[in-house]
Amino acid sequence: MEDTVPEPASVLIDGPWRHRDVSANGTRLHVAELGRGPLVLLLHGFPQFWWAWRHQLTALSAAGYRVVAPDLRGYGASDKPPRGYDAFTLSDDVAGLIRALGEQDAVVVGHDWGGLLGWTTATRHPMVVRRLAVLAMPHPLRLRHQIAADPRGQGAASRYMAGFQLPWRPERALVARDAVRVAALLRAWGGPGYPDAEAERRYRSAMRIPGVAHSALEYHRWVFRSLFRPDGAQFAGVLRRSLHVDTLQIHGAADRCFLPSTAQGSGRYVSGPYTWKLHGEVGHFPHEEVPDLVNAELLTWLDS
Repeated sequence: MEDTVPEPASVLIDGPWRHRDVSANGTRLHVAELGRGPLVLLLHGFPQFWWAWRHQLTALSAAGYRVVAPDLRGYGASDKPPRGYDAFTLSDDVAGLIRALGEQDAVVVGHDWGGLLGWTTATRHPMVVRRLAVLAMPHPLRLRHQIAADPRGQGAASRYMAGFQLPWRPERALVARDAVRVAALLRAWGGPGYPDAEAERRYRSAMRIPGVAHSALEYHRWVFRSLFRPDGAQFAGVLRRSLHVDTLQIHGAADRCFLPSTAQGSGRYVSGPYTWKLHGEVGHFPHEEVPDLVNAELLTWLDS
């Protein structure tokens, strides 16, 4: 990998999609967009950026959907403001983006942190989320419960988050030696053979864009520190509301970041139609590890 520091424009990867900036909730968000039809919004997770959805952008747009994959606040070519990395502001980003795209609502598909924002946005802004699909992310309240109730399981799997709480040192560690820690996390959480050389190179490079490492870690700092603050209690109160939208949850049986036993209890927070899909030998990145399978499941669910 190169020693030069990557620019935000380095994530504007060529493809059949088009790149543009959209202002939402007072923040400029870069999006990749493809297709026409009902809006499907794809929200990436850590430590990635919009390109994680390349397979879904092409497959869903070919099936007649308008597909938009943004860089979340602080990532890729989007703005990296000094604050706003709490779930309230981030879910307002999502709701504002749907409206800024000229739509009243959207199908929201989220992975990892994007999944947490999917759960949160569908609860806080139910009018803008027509349907919800969540990949590799338990409901936030289920995750909270399991970290405490299963310390040797989900508690141990989530220890990396405690290491992210120190100031500045985790940022330096995340980008050191061409962001080799990113590659280590991808391999630790992914299934057999993940990531391939291109994915590793792109995610390592994107993390080294100035400001991204700090912004990405601020997500984790808020979710951990809010446990001991009033905003965390407020967040839990909001998430206790029953979710009425049609929800699809996809999880890998080999996910070592968020264990399948943690994710499986999420359906109790959904009062609307709920579908659970668990796939063997699939890790934390199902949309990249088995894209054809995930695309088929999304399209079957969307067409149902």
